[in-house]
Amino acid sequence: MNKPSLLPIKLTHMLLGLTLLAMAQISVAQQLEWNKNFKEDDDTPWEEIQAQLPPAPKDENLLPFYVGPTATQKFSIDAKSLAIGTDGVVRYTMVAVSQGGAKNISFEGIRCASFEKKIYALGRDDGSWSPSRRNQWEPVVRSKVNRQHAALTMDYFCGNLTIMGNEKDMLQRIKSGRTLTDDLLKE
Repeated sequence: MNKPSLLPIKLTHMLLGLTLLAMAQISVAQQLEWNKNFKEDDDTPWEEIQAQLPPAPKDENLLPFYVGPTATQKFSIDAKSLAIGTDGVVRYTMVAVSQGGAKNISFEGIRCASFEKKIYALGRDDGSWSPSRRNQWEPVVRSKVNRQHAALTMDYFCGNLTIMGNEKDMLQRIKSGRTLTDDLLKE
């Protein structure tokens, strides 16, 4: 009986190994080329631009968004106010309505790069704004209650500390109820 030759199998394994090695080298070269445009230690400090207060929100421009099963209020953002600043801050007007009908309006910003939020001003009944006393950046809290900022940040605006898309993309996600996580699961 003739034994089958192992030469073709060894040759196949060797070619496969060389192919994988070549692909790894190409991948490393591409990553180095892509990274060369970025400074590792960027010493430029972040500067926030002066936020411009938007007009008071109108009911027809409000887009509700899902916060979670424990939410005791309904939350919406004013589609006309959503803007991404040159400083990398996503600014918007939020409207929160309690079960009893009380309405709170706030002009806010989310900074994806640091996972922080800021309340710039609070809306008055006459459509004017009152500057917030807490006009400072604070971490976005990921809890089961009071998670409206976490919902906006993680579901519609940011991914991996980066702004995900433009205003049109964000508004489309909110309108459709399709979150960034839904987009990942779809791929």
